[in-house]
Parts: sequence; C-alpha cells; structure tokens
Amino acid sequence: MSDKNRWRTWSVKALATGFGSGYSPVAPGTAGSLVGVAVFLLIKDLPLAFYILFTLAVTVAGVPISTLAEKIFGEKDSQKIVIDEIAGILISLIAVPAGVYSVTAGFLLFRFFDIWKPFRFLEKFEGGLGVMADDVAAGLAALAALHLGLIIYG
Repeated sequence: MSDKNRWRTWSVKALATGFGSGYSPVAPGTAGSLVGVAVFLLIKDLPLAFYILFTLAVTVAGVPISTLAEKIFGEKDSQKIVIDEIAGILISLIAVPAGVYSVTAGFLLFRFFDIWKPFRFLEKFEGGLGVMADDVAAGLAALAALHLGLIIYG
C-alpha cells in the first residue's frame, strides 16, 4: 500500500470512528455520541450560523467518509462508524443552552431516537447516505423534542 493510500485509510478510519470511539467494545454508538458532546462543548460558543455550518459540514462529509469506511471495514453500516452519531448529536443540540441539564437531555433524546430507530427505513439508502440519514433524522427528532421541552419547562 502506498503512503498516500495508507494516509487516506488512516484518515477515513479516524474520522469515521470518532477518533477511535467506534472501537469501543461496549456501546460504540454511545461512545461516538459522547465524542459528539465533546465536539459540541468545543464549538458551543460559535455564532449560531457558524455552528450550523460546522454541523452541516460534518453531516455532508459524513456521507463519503462513511461510504469509504464501509469498504475499509467490509461491512454495511459497521458499528465502528460513529460519525453519524456525532452529526446527530450536533444536530440535536442546535441553539440549545450549554447547561448540564439541556445537554444531557439532548444526549438522552438523541440516544432514545437512535436506539428506537423510528427512521430505520432511511438505512435503505446505499453507502454513506444510508449510514448518515437515520441518525440525521434522529437528531432532528431529538432537536424538536428538546426545544419543545425547553419551551414548556423553561
């Protein structure tokens, strides 16, 4: 393998697995979601437009990264691929106050929708689009539920 291919493989694995969190032997999706919370904490103070652009960039980049990762790992929607959870968490926390309760609620709501999988039909898309789509939908559902909760309960 050439140095260029080795670097590309390493880069795809690093990004797709949330810098290794997808290799967690227990609940890799939850581990990836926690990386998403860490990313949120790093970018939470950006202006909202930049936060949304960053989240959109992660989501869009996740499609080809997941497609390549499926080929590298040799399986469809490998549990090691958690860039979809990272994007989903970032989506679920759009315009959310960075307090412990609201971030925890966003995390729990996203994990609820991600595990329940009401959007499983979106996994039928080929490649990385199928990997990303159901988690994007879970993130949007968590975002709606969280903002509704924030409106009702303050």
